[in-house]
Amino acid sequence: MLGIDARAARYTWTAALVLLLLCLVYLMRTTLFVFIAALLFGYLLSPLVNVIDRFLPGSRTRTPALAIAYVIFIAVLFVGVTQIGSRAVEQANTLAKSMPPVLARFEQPGNAVPAGENSFRAQVVEKVREALVKSSGDIVSSLPRAGGRILSAASNLVYVVVVPILGFFFLKDGREMRQTFLGIIDDERRRGLVDGLLADVDLLLAHYMRAILMLGLATFTSYSIFFSILRVPYSILLGALAGMLEFIPIIGTMSACVIIVIVTAVSGGPVLAAIVFLVVYRVFQDYLLSPLLMRAGTQLHPLLALFGVFAGAEIAGIPGAFLSVPVLALIRIVYRRMLPAARA
Repeated sequence: MLGIDARAARYTWTAALVLLLLCLVYLMRTTLFVFIAALLFGYLLSPLVNVIDRFLPGSRTRTPALAIAYVIFIAVLFVGVTQIGSRAVEQANTLAKSMPPVLARFEQPGNAVPAGENSFRAQVVEKVREALVKSSGDIVSSLPRAGGRILSAASNLVYVVVVPILGFFFLKDGREMRQTFLGIIDDERRRGLVDGLLADVDLLLAHYMRAILMLGLATFTSYSIFFSILRVPYSILLGALAGMLEFIPIIGTMSACVIIVIVTAVSGGPVLAAIVFLVVYRVFQDYLLSPLLMRAGTQLHPLLALFGVFAGAEIAGIPGAFLSVPVLALIRIVYRRMLPAARA
């Protein structure tokens, strides 16, 4: 009656609701990340819970298996923190104390590279010295801000407790929540489509989290052992750092390699051997180990994964970079599931 097309009005309202939903997601991004982290944590523990549950035939619920799995997880975490974490923290403190004199020494070209030395290590050290001289002022000026960020991050340590608690509920009631959600859908065809989509998402997240954990452990073990054999300073710290950065695809591994080369160069370690090892290991992991572990996982082109990491980091920082690859893989799964349904 007013000259408004009903179809155009419906599309406009749909677009407005989608924009409102995206805005709410952005505003609640911290809370959403906590719940997503709890869900992924549940996927890490689910294989252990399933194995324990098989050995408890008389139990009607998964609660006893969950309790035993959490006890095992806490025990392994305690051993790792006391045996490995303490050594990594000790080496980090030693490195932090040695950085000011190293920066001061590297500001003098004559002290960085001995006269007449034309070795590969000398060239690398000179490049590192030039980079440190250019950025030394920024490093010193950023220390107060870094202290403030550490204090701010300390206030978020409560999530270390919240995430396992939420993960417990996901593991305990995940199947019931899935069946309840499917029961809301009345149409048989749509219910089958959503059920298949949830099964694909379940396989993706389970495979991805287990694969990324195995890659992180393999990186930590290989780096720590090799650098310890070569007597590279701070070998445990460098291995732990590389293992943790493995959880951030592409950017994390590149950052770890750069940090390792710089620390090895300024501390007088075997730079050439470290670079050769990093190149050989990255080829082995990127072309053999990672495809083997990710064979039923993301299946994303490296350029798309790299775009996702940069975009995720720009939108939500480190959490965005960490979740970028799974989110893109989820979009791919939804597209592949919905396209045949739309054509039908």
